[in-house]
Amino acid sequence: MTAIDDNAAYNAITSRDPRFDGVFFVGVTSTGIYCRPICPAKKPRRENCRFFQSAEAAEKDAFRPCLRCRPELAPGSAPVDNAQRIAHLIVQRIDEGHVDDGAGLEEIAADLELSSRQLRRIVQKELGVSPMELIQTRRLLLAKQLLTETKLPVIDIAFASGFSSLRRFNAAFSSHYRMPPTRLRKEAEVHHGKINAADTSTLQLTYRPPYDWEGIIKFLSGRVIKDVDFVSGGSYARTIFLGQSKGWIRVTHAPEKRALLVEFTHSLTSVLPALLGRLRNLFDLAARPDLIAAHLMQDPMLKEGVMKNPGLRVPGAFDGFELALRAILGQQITVKAATTLSCRFAEAFGEKIETPFPELTRLSPLPGCVARATVDDIARLGIVSARARCILALAQAVHAGTLSFEAGTDPEAAIARLVALPGIGPWTAHYIAMRALRWPDAFPKEDIVVRNNLGGVTARQAEEMSQPWRPWRSYAVMHVWNRTVNK
Repeated sequence: MTAIDDNAAYNAITSRDPRFDGVFFVGVTSTGIYCRPICPAKKPRRENCRFFQSAEAAEKDAFRPCLRCRPELAPGSAPVDNAQRIAHLIVQRIDEGHVDDGAGLEEIAADLELSSRQLRRIVQKELGVSPMELIQTRRLLLAKQLLTETKLPVIDIAFASGFSSLRRFNAAFSSHYRMPPTRLRKEAEVHHGKINAADTSTLQLTYRPPYDWEGIIKFLSGRVIKDVDFVSGGSYARTIFLGQSKGWIRVTHAPEKRALLVEFTHSLTSVLPALLGRLRNLFDLAARPDLIAAHLMQDPMLKEGVMKNPGLRVPGAFDGFELALRAILGQQITVKAATTLSCRFAEAFGEKIETPFPELTRLSPLPGCVARATVDDIARLGIVSARARCILALAQAVHAGTLSFEAGTDPEAAIARLVALPGIGPWTAHYIAMRALRWPDAFPKEDIVVRNNLGGVTARQAEEMSQPWRPWRSYAVMHVWNRTVNK
């Protein structure tokens, strides 16, 4: 990770430039508090500032998070190189609940083909803290957000944040923030008013502007799966089955806060870290639009499109298996026809669920359920036999654990595993890597729309033309696709 230039960082906090939000944090020695570069508080003196690359590093040096700018809301950084990708993946595994007070680090290291010593060294180098310090800080920052924005009981917040007991939570919170959790809640009520208790709560997920909300909603609306998700009135909603928890979420845009607002049912409280992580992936909230746009605009072919839409995002996937199914069903047919088949598939294999929305009545099909089906079970839905066999092979591989769609998984290795399955070619594999694996450099060069919009070139020529776009080819693909939409 590039070292922070202190003078440039101080200029950034002086201007409160939102493009630097989440890129670094500033600790103020005179107050013992650390802030985001956009904090509205009075500008500190230069000699009182210390700059950190992560919230974890600031807290390691005994700085407390600011209650005004709330560092836990700072957007993250999209991984680019291998060390950053691994650090990012480790953070996601922590959020998914694969690490419990250090247990599980060996398993994560083995999955990444690293020793535990290498894993610790990567985390220390990229994030400035040990894995345990990383775990502790992420738990406390989530707890702080829940205390501030929801009315959930403190004991529920303790467990939702990953603590094994209320006693441990209280001790850690008081040690780090020098106040009990109940005091923070009282202060939040003074500043924000009473938060209504209900069956749902709402949290903020921030991003770096600009953000093309209309574009991402339009993309998702053309690919909804009936009864599983829907788009209405500028919001996105879907059913959720995560771990052993079931419920629903609804996401809306709050541009004045530079954030998405996530309403979630309290039945999902126990899986909140994983839920929020998946939503960040779905809506591509970790992107650096300033860096991506500046890079892609260097190509005259993309410059006009990038200038018109510098906030373009690559829509991700809430569930990788669901996205892979959709990609297979969409082979050689239109988006509309693929949507029809996806809806039939969900009706046949998705479990029913009750929600307040008539549009949300089923959960997305699970790999285990699909893996137990036969070719005839799938083919009778109007899906050709070759594609039915492909779906079965995919479901069996995911259910057996030989294929994973976790964001941050080595994309090249995952693509190789995908194309080894019957019926999956490079186009489908790269599309899955682009959306489900969140690989910013995926490039489905065989895509007919991409090739036509690049001047009717061959796949090999498209690959050659894409080289200057690296490592942001996924974003370039979205711009190229948009040429057809905007004509």
